[in-house]
Amino acid sequence: MPFDFDAAVTAPFRMQPGLRRLAAGAQQLTPLAPGSRHQREKLAVLSAFWRQALGAVPGFDAAPALAALFMHAAQEHADAWAWDGGLAVARRLGTAVGDDGELLQLQAGAFGLGDEVARCLAGLPPAWRQAGLASLAFAEDFAIVDGTTGTIPWLAVTLPSHWAPEEKLGRHFTEVHAPVADNTLLLKATAGLLRLATGTDRWERFVWNVSDHPRLHAHPARVDPQRWQHTAPAEAWLRSEHQTFIPLPERAQTVFTIHVEVQPLAQVLGTPRRAATLHDAIASMSPAVLAYRSLGGVREPLLAWLASRASQASTAAADAP
Repeated sequence: MPFDFDAAVTAPFRMQPGLRRLAAGAQQLTPLAPGSRHQREKLAVLSAFWRQALGAVPGFDAAPALAALFMHAAQEHADAWAWDGGLAVARRLGTAVGDDGELLQLQAGAFGLGDEVARCLAGLPPAWRQAGLASLAFAEDFAIVDGTTGTIPWLAVTLPSHWAPEEKLGRHFTEVHAPVADNTLLLKATAGLLRLATGTDRWERFVWNVSDHPRLHAHPARVDPQRWQHTAPAEAWLRSEHQTFIPLPERAQTVFTIHVEVQPLAQVLGTPRRAATLHDAIASMSPAVLAYRSLGGVREPLLAWLASRASQASTAAADAP
């Protein structure tokens, strides 16, 4: 599902859960074309930094949640994924992984040398290869949330948005969101959010930020800490996440999915109303939120550019015959 700008970007800006029920029939997963941008970045991360992207609390059994995820993927996208309870098959990638981690190259891949996916997975521990295959087959990253403990005991996050997955593993939801600026609403809503996410309904939410770089992989260890040194507001990017929950109510767990997109900001702002709304949202952010989102140093030029774009678009619309 594309980023819902009009639902997600509001003024004044507030840090809040922003959950809404998924529309009937809405899909939660996005199959990747072989060699796509998401897949290339995920391949690079899983090849070089998999210990930061993949993690599980010792003793945690992720099998039931992963089986639910794999079954959901097969039901939503039978042309891209198959699951028989033991063998996971990424049909578009010509690669399969058994429940013991055995790799099967079913056919040559459609990009590069044809075995990029299998070679990447061969570098992972066997217990992580099915999750790695799912990560490469779909745009989404995944985390398991345990509603009983309120913790994240398992995750496969290759494209984090300026946070370190390895630091969130095993921590309570309130701890995960503790560093978030102006987080009062988020922390108060944590218990209710966990009940909803692990219940019988399916939910989604959107988050966004304006970024100075276009990379999908934004682990803090690989992003220049001196932000906005080489990017003017007119060349900025909108980084967005579509987050959904695949619940396992019988286990009080949910699979949290994260679909990251990065688009040129100028391209996203298609109407004067959008430019004005984004302007007002950023203008209403507290200094703490601006600092947390790395927008403090660029606030004034960014607001000026947004105001100019809204004004220019409005003038052009008024002059049109």
